[in-house]
Formats: sequence, C-alpha cells, structure tokens
Amino acid sequence: MIAFDNVAYNYGGGELLSEVSLRLAPGSFHFLTGPSGAGKTTFLKLAYAELLPTAGHVTIFDNDVRGLGRNDVAMTRRRIGVVHQDVQFLDHLPLAANVALPLTVSGRQQNPRDLMDLLQWVGLNKLADALPPSLSGGERQRAALARAIIMGPDVILADEPTGNLDWEMSLRLLTLLTELNRMGKTILVATHDLNLIRQAKSLVAARVLRIRNRRIQLAGADL
Repeated sequence: MIAFDNVAYNYGGGELLSEVSLRLAPGSFHFLTGPSGAGKTTFLKLAYAELLPTAGHVTIFDNDVRGLGRNDVAMTRRRIGVVHQDVQFLDHLPLAANVALPLTVSGRQQNPRDLMDLLQWVGLNKLADALPPSLSGGERQRAALARAIIMGPDVILADEPTGNLDWEMSLRLLTLLTELNRMGKTILVATHDLNLIRQAKSLVAARVLRIRNRRIQLAGADL
C-alpha cells in the first residue's frame, strides 16, 4: 500500500532520514518510535505525500508520488486518514460538523445517521453539538480519529496520538486503533511511549520500527 525504496529526506541542514526501505502491507499494524527530532513526523508526511523524498522513491497505492499531480494527491489522501500531533479544529463549528468536514470539503453526501454512529463508536455522540474549546484532550483526540476515518480510508497514520493523554485515555484510543486494524485497516502510529507499544503487543500483531542514525530498523524484543 505504501512503500519506501531507498528514501532519504534532507531539510537543508543535512539528511534527517537516509536509505529507508520498507513496505506497509494491507492490514498491517506498525509503530514508529525514536527520540524527539529523529524524523517520525517527517516519515509520516512522506507517507501521505505532504513531503517528497530528496532521494529514492515513495509509492502510495502503486503510484510513485513524484508522478502525482495536485488532483491525484488529493484523491490519494482520501484513502489515508491522518491524526496529527497538534489537533486543529474550527472552534466556531460544533464537534459533529468538524468531524464531517472532510466529507463537506470533498462534496460527498453526508448521512447524519452514519455520522452519529461514528461519534457513538468513539464515545462522543453526546457531545455532537459541543464546541471544540470545551473538549478535553482525550475527547479532542477521539474526535480527530473520527475525522480521520470518516472518508473510509484504507490507511490510518497517527502522529503521537496519546502524547498529551493520561494512561486510561491512551488505552481507550489504542483500543479504537486496534479495532480499526481488525476491520482490515493499515495502521501506523508514531509514538515515543514504549509502555503503549508493549500494551499494544498484547492486543494486536504489531511490528515496531525504530529510527536510529537516520535509518529505520525493525526493533527487537528489547522494548
């Protein structure tokens, strides 16, 4: 689904990522870990064509990102749901409208019942009319996940989704992600929380990738 072939990325001050080759297979669950500044967010941006590699090739759904036009990139991203580290909402719109925003922007017909079912699945159906500033950190993250999957993507990429959550809420979000994986979704979670990764391994067959010395390695059992 998403493949990296000898990929490097350079921000201008030296390479952040080098010689990265891996494939995210359909239905797989991966964690990406490494210290702050190692390139986790950059890797995710390469995976949904927000950035282009400075060397090598990134292929998304069998298409090399270098050959994608603006419309092609937009269509490709409809198949990839992204949960950003810094969750942003339109504060003047209620929660339900924020979650449905990808549908609104794409011009797709919105089924109110499907939207409420989705909000119920993430435990936010009673807050459908609430404005984002009134939401807790955990509620914002679950809303961000709902927004990321409302278009029915094949892949979900999450950047430090539990970074500002307590342990109980982190486990709740992890449960939602593992349920999506059991539905056949490909999941990649960037995180520095090794306890979360250990917990996930008891729930799902997750592989752990680690960024070290600008390269991505398959982590062993020493987590």
